[in-house]
Amino acid sequence: MAHIIAPSILSSDFANLQSECEMLNNSEADWYHIDVMDGVFVPNITFGMPVISAIKKHATKTFDVHLMIVNPDQFIEDFADAGADILTVHYEACPHLHRSIQRIKAAGMKAGVALNPHTNINLLEDIIQDIDLVCIMSVNPGFGGQSFIENTYTKVSELKALINKKGSNTLIEIDGGVTDKNARKLLDCGADVLVAGSFVFKSDNPTQTIANLKKV
Repeated sequence: MAHIIAPSILSSDFANLQSECEMLNNSEADWYHIDVMDGVFVPNITFGMPVISAIKKHATKTFDVHLMIVNPDQFIEDFADAGADILTVHYEACPHLHRSIQRIKAAGMKAGVALNPHTNINLLEDIIQDIDLVCIMSVNPGFGGQSFIENTYTKVSELKALINKKGSNTLIEIDGGVTDKNARKLLDCGADVLVAGSFVFKSDNPTQTIANLKKV
C-alpha cells in the first residue's frame, strides 16, 4: 500500500481556511488531519465541531480527527455528525479504551488510538486487533512546529512487530515533526500515515511539498 499523507490543518492559515481546503483538495494529500485540543489534556485550544463542519463543506478527502481532550466519550457522536471519518482518542485520556473504540465504530467511524511519547506500545497488546489506526506522537502534543523525538523510530518498529504478531490490519500514523528528512526512515520502520503540519503549510509551495512527501 502506498503511504498516506495527512496535512495537519492546525498549521494552516485559519483566516483563509476555504482556500487552504481547496489547495489540499487539488494536491496529492490523502487525508485532512484535524487536531482538536481542549486546553486541559494539552496546553492549547484549537477548534471544535462547528469549525470541522464548516471545513467539511469544502473538503473532498478523508477527515482524520485527532482528539486531544479529556472525556472524549461524551463527544463521539458529535464528531461523527460533524463529518469525521476516523476518530482518534488518546490512550491516556480513556480509562475504558475498549468501550471508547466500540462507540466510535458504532457511530460509523474508524477508531484510532494515540500514544504520547512516554506511553509504551505494549499497552495496546490486548486491543490492537480492534484498532484501525495507532497515532504515535513524535512530539509532545499541544503545539505545532516542535522538534521530532528520535525514539519514535524504535516505537514504530515495535508497534509494527506487535501488529504483525497479532495479525492485525492496524495502520501506523506518525504525528509531529515529520519532514522529508525523516519520512523515508519512518516508512521503512513500518509507518503508513505521515501527518505533516508546519512542514507543509509554512513551505513556499505546499502543493509541491505534499507531492514530495508522497514520492519519498
